[in-house]
Amino acid sequence: MKKLRILVLHGPNLNMLGTREPGHYGNKTLAEIMCNMEVLADSLDIEISSFQSNHEGALVDRIQQAASESVDGIVINPAAYTHTSIALRDALLATALPFIEVHLSNIHQRESFRHHSMLADAAVGVIAGFGPDSYLLALRGLNDLLRK
Repeated sequence: MKKLRILVLHGPNLNMLGTREPGHYGNKTLAEIMCNMEVLADSLDIEISSFQSNHEGALVDRIQQAASESVDGIVINPAAYTHTSIALRDALLATALPFIEVHLSNIHQRESFRHHSMLADAAVGVIAGFGPDSYLLALRGLNDLLRK
């Protein structure tokens, strides 16, 4: 079985997980979430790399870079850029890599401006509302899709 390569992207303010609005996002830090992802990735024979930025252009650059790195797919939590970033959408479409959009909170139970995603219709799936487990569910889903 081929070892898959998955890029995990984290958008703005996710570096503040653990202290930022724990009622919405929980108490786990981004490092703890990634540690759990590494454990799952190892069990699924997946190599993951992760990148977090508060800057849209840096995320676009990292998506573009993934296309030349033999990455098989992307798990992305675009955070606030979910609702605004045509640039992220265009970069993801340009790579033609399958991606799953992830959110810790259920964006459809929150403020109305959070209900629309600029990425969702281009994603192979969207997972929201399961807290840190949203990332694990996305990794499992992408693994299953890519190994079909």
